[in-house]
Amino acid sequence: IWSMTAIAFDRYNVIVKGLAAKPMTIGGALLRILGIWLFCLAWSIFPLFGWNRYVPEGNMTACGTDYITKDWFSRSYILAYSVFVYYLPLFLIIYSYYFIISAVTAHEKNMREQAKKMNVASLRSQENQNQSAD
Repeated sequence: IWSMTAIAFDRYNVIVKGLAAKPMTIGGALLRILGIWLFCLAWSIFPLFGWNRYVPEGNMTACGTDYITKDWFSRSYILAYSVFVYYLPLFLIIYSYYFIISAVTAHEKNMREQAKKMNVASLRSQENQNQSAD
């Protein structure tokens, strides 16, 4: 989901800020990808170091974090994980796309107004098409 968040921020940067935005370089993109992977790696290895744990799920063919244990230490991981790995990126994506949609809507409105002006101008030129310029 953090990859989708990075894509949303890039789209926000390009669409909302336009030419005033600082363009993303290959190095900047690679740095963001590396940061996302390290962030995800950290959240994946926290249970291996004792903050919560991995337990078999369902029919014992896959492992997942232990969300059944009632102690606060285990619950704190699930709470922090849900905030930083789900809700925060979700909020950032919604924030980005809200402003993207606002910018696109405003642009479409301006384009419609410009098209109306052009149609009026073209109707006038058609009416005056058979008249000479003098």
